[in-house]
Parts: sequence; C-alpha cells; structure tokens
Amino acid sequence: MRMRRIGRAVPGVSRAGRRTLLPGLVTLTALVGLAACANGGGLRVEGADAPATSATPSARPSLMEGVAPEPKRTPAVAVDLRQVRLKLLADKHLPTYARNVLANCTVIPRCLSRGKTVDVLHSGTPQQIVLIHTLDNFVFGFFLIAVEPTGPRPIWNLKADLPTVNASPQGDLVVESKIFTIEDAVCCPSGRRVEVYRWNGRQMIKVSSTDNKGD
Repeated sequence: MRMRRIGRAVPGVSRAGRRTLLPGLVTLTALVGLAACANGGGLRVEGADAPATSATPSARPSLMEGVAPEPKRTPAVAVDLRQVRLKLLADKHLPTYARNVLANCTVIPRCLSRGKTVDVLHSGTPQQIVLIHTLDNFVFGFFLIAVEPTGPRPIWNLKADLPTVNASPQGDLVVESKIFTIEDAVCCPSGRRVEVYRWNGRQMIKVSSTDNKGD
C-alpha cells in the first residue's frame, strides 16, 4: 500500500533544500522558546498566581555604627547658697558637725560652695552638690540638693574629707575622698577611698567602697 506524503512542498525549494531548511527551523523555534522563558513567558499553572516580588532596599550602614553614644549630660544649675543654708538649718536631721558650722557662718562662701550638677535621682530635675568646708577651704562633707521650682530641697549628705563627687555614666554617685590619720598633715593623706552610691527610689544606698592606702 502506498503512503501519501503529508504537507505541501514549498514552491521553489528542492528536496535537498528542504532537508537543509528543516534543521534551521527547529533551531529557530528552540531559540524563540528559550527567549520566552527568559522573559518570564514560561509555563503558567492555572489557579496559582506567582507571588509578586518586591524590591528590597539595601540596608545602608548607619553613620553611628560602631560609635558609642555619649552619656547624657545634666544641664548645670546654680542654687542659692543662702537658701540652702536656711533649708539645712531647718532640717532636724542635720548632722551636728554641719549644724555647728552653718549656725556660725554668716558669710556663706566661707562655709558653702557649689559642686557638680548631677541627676542621680533619675527624675529629670537636676541636683546640685553643695560642699561644706572650713574657713581655710578644707572640705569635710557635702549635701545632695534637689533643685525644684519651690526652692532647694536637701536629699542626702555625706561626711567625707576633701571629696570629689561625680555621677557615673550609669547614674550612680561616685565619691572619692582622702583618708587621714591623726599624724597626717593636710597635704599628705594616708590614702584615698572610692565609694559608689545609688538611689533606690527612697534613699541613697552604698553599692561599693574601696580603700587605697599610700596614694
């Protein structure tokens, strides 16, 4: 039985030319298919839309990356030392050593002077360190005074010789003072003491104390 040839001959193209043309058409068809896939025109599954992709912005390194933030600074204040003296003398809990000095001190700068401004109460309202000293400026203690719109308010006091009082970055009160023995001259203490105090919401408590002899 003789089979019939399917398809029409291309006019003007010989049998040999058709053999040459067919591989070229196959190659062209494959290239078109690949191009369609590359452009997102591949197979699509009905009923399941491809998830939309959104461009994710590249993370930019912060300019402050690797730089430690500076500790918050408390704005300086200047309390009225005359008011401070009156408030202290009105306090029935004022230590005897301080009362004796303040009661006989009519020229305020001779017995009281301002120290650092801190916020160890973490109240947002600054506190003033007020130093108490003798006529020859030997400091033997200090007061922590809250600076309020109604006036200065005594919070706490500490007896310490030649103290240096600062607030730590954590908000604690750091007191460095000198240690004197009976034989020591004012110029030459036997050592120094470093104490750390912290406000617990009601009062100042001692966190640590370290003595260093011979400094």
